[in-house]
This record gives sequence, structure tokens and C-alpha cells, in this order.
Amino acid sequence: NCSILREKLMKKIAIIGAGISGLFIANLFKRSSNYQITIYEKNLSIELDEGYGIQLSVNSVKLLNQIGFDKFKNDQKFNPDLINFYSIKSSNKICDLNISDYNSANCKYTTLKRSELIKFLKTDLENLIKTNHNISKIDQQNQKIQLIFENNETSECDHLIISDGVFSKSKSLILKNQTPPKYNKTLAIRGTIPISQKINCRNISLFLGPDFHYVIYPVNQNGDLNFIAIMKYKLNKEEQKNHSLFNDANFIKRILDKVPIEMREFLDQIKKLKIFPVFVSDSFFKTKNNNMHLIGDAFFAFPPSFAQGASQSIEGSYELFQSIENNTESNFFRNRVNKTRMVNNRSKINQFAFHLSNPLTRFFRDFFLKRLVKNKKFLENYLGKIYKN
Repeated sequence: NCSILREKLMKKIAIIGAGISGLFIANLFKRSSNYQITIYEKNLSIELDEGYGIQLSVNSVKLLNQIGFDKFKNDQKFNPDLINFYSIKSSNKICDLNISDYNSANCKYTTLKRSELIKFLKTDLENLIKTNHNISKIDQQNQKIQLIFENNETSECDHLIISDGVFSKSKSLILKNQTPPKYNKTLAIRGTIPISQKINCRNISLFLGPDFHYVIYPVNQNGDLNFIAIMKYKLNKEEQKNHSLFNDANFIKRILDKVPIEMREFLDQIKKLKIFPVFVSDSFFKTKNNNMHLIGDAFFAFPPSFAQGASQSIEGSYELFQSIENNTESNFFRNRVNKTRMVNNRSKINQFAFHLSNPLTRFFRDFFLKRLVKNKKFLENYLGKIYKN
């Protein structure tokens, strides 16, 4: 009888989407006996893309440590100290930024493969994840939320957490007239490359060029390097919707032919090369009900020029968990919007500065960059406000 009563008192949490944000918040709820959690994933299995690296700044590592990330195997992650800025045109180093200034003993700026982080996050959640569950309808009756899936399965929950990405189907079901994500007028080129003698393989290398920048950084202790480039590129509306286009050999060749000559040395070395359009959020959407929430890219997707996508997904998930725990859910949206706006504005500034094409404006950018990366007051405002929870 006690166990039946306890089960009735437990809050049922439904999480749609088994990405970083969904899995992290599930780990937080799992630590408490007050919640019954189910994670619904539309795919047949959780996607583990080996060639995809991510950066985690200290604001997210601090939160991950609460679920044991500090014990995560050291050979599968890396702690760079610097971001080295280079000019693509001249290959000369412009300056460096010491990101280790924000580190503490157990909380350091970290790079790793996304697949390794996902494996870590889902370790204790296997029996809570239901794959092949594509949502088709979301209804709210009184305080309960009813979920209906394409396989005709139904479920009821007290809290619905939507974390199914920038093209969130769940979001479109509950917010009928939302503005869809917009094309950022950039393409991302990603993959992995072997150790190179021409770059510093112990830190993050950021190369700036006209309408183009790329980043190379280590993702483990074995010398594996992640490569990600962002290129300005116009796509018409039909091309943006044509997913097969980005697997077309002729299209890929056309894109790679536009890569700066100075970067061509890396092209032949890139493994698991993928090209995809970058979509970002244009506005914020608040659900009408305080027990339905968006997190991760479903809440807001940033331009990728501030390396905060994963970190903000983790931070936002933690804030939502805390608000549900403390019954302050009405404050979650406002607080998250404030931090998200700050990160989004910096991401836009970075992309603009990284892609300057006029030689004179590039000269002044490099001149000021050399001074700003050593200016403690500026860094505390520009980075410190983001890295500190």
C-alpha cells in the first residue's frame, strides 16, 4: 500500500527528445524519488555521431559534475588552455585568449566528442528511454497532459519537457502560429582530421577569413581533432528544404571549391565530412501552461560562433529542474530569455567579426582583438557573465 501511495504522489515527467538537454535533465530528476521519468525519442536509436565534437565551458562542466562528469574517463575528453586566433589569409597568429583563467580544480573548459557525452548521459537511463516514439498530438486536460504518438500509444504526465531540437515537432503542436527557425545564411562543414604539424594540437585554433572561419580542436587524449567551418552561403527556400541536396556529390564539390585556398591542405584529410545549413531561432515562445517547457535548441538555437550551444542546453535544463523542484516554474522562461539574449548577441557579434572581408576593417579587428583578449574588465563582461551560472 505504501508503494502504491508513493507512486501516486510521484510527479510524472515526460521528456520528448533524447539529446544533451533531455538526457541531462532526466539525470537530475532521476536523483530524486519524487519523480517518475520517461524519455521519448522518435528515432529507432539514440544518434551517436562519432565525428561531431563539442566544447563545454565551465558553466556547464560545473553542472555536469553534479551527476559525476568529474569521474568521466580522462582519455575521452580534453582540457585546452588557449584559443589561438589566426588569419586564414596570412596564416599568422593574431593573438590568444587564455580560457583556463575561468577554470577551477575540478571544473575546466572541456572538449570531447558529442557521442561520448551522450553515452555518459544515458548510462543510467537506458530503461527510461522509449525509442521509435514520434509525437502526433499533445492535449492538456485539467492539470494532466496527454501525449499521443504515431504508434497509437498514449501517455499522461504532470510535466512535459520538450527538447526535440531546432525543428521541434512538439513545439509546433502546442504553438500553432510560431515562426519557424530561419536560415542563418551560413553552411557548416564538419568532420575530423588527424594531428597536423601546422597547427597547435593542444589548444583550440580559430582561423578567421573573409565570409569564412574554421575551428580545429582536440576532442580526447588520443590526438583526434574536430574540424568545423562556417561559410557564408545563399540558399533559396527550395534548397533549404531539400535535405538530399547536402548529400549530393556535385553540390558538395561546389561548396568545397569555394573554400579558401589557404585551407585546402585540410580538405583532403577530413574524415566523415558533412555539410549542412545552419538554422537559428528568430524569437522566443512561451507556452500557455506552466507545466510545459522548452529546453535546448527547441527553446532557442544560436549561431555557432560562440561555442555555447551545448553549454546553454545544459544550463537551461538545470534551471528548469530547479524551478520545478522549487515550484517557481513561472520564473523559468523570463530568466532563461535574459541569459539566452546575452549569448545570442555575442554569437552574432562573433560571426560578424570573424567574417570581415574588407582588408582595412580586418586590420582594425585584429588590432583591437590583440588588446581585448588581455583586457580583464572586458573579458569579465564578455565571457565571465556567460561562464558563471
